[in-house]
Amino acid sequence: MEIPGYLTSNQVAARLGVNRQSVYNLVNRVADFPKPVKVGRASLWAEVAVNEWRAKHPARRKPQKPA
Repeated sequence: MEIPGYLTSNQVAARLGVNRQSVYNLVNRVADFPKPVKVGRASLWAEVAVNEWRAKHPARRKPQKPA
């Protein structure tokens, strides 16, 4: 499902450098992690909210691979 401005759990996981289950763990365990919006059976996250959260938590960023 593609809705502009929203990310699937797989896309959020890739952006944060974690697996998909870790995204759901963050939702349940980290108070300031963005909550998903349900569209049918799909959980979608606002791209802006995920980017803002990642900017506030630099230690959780995906490590950059050496060039």
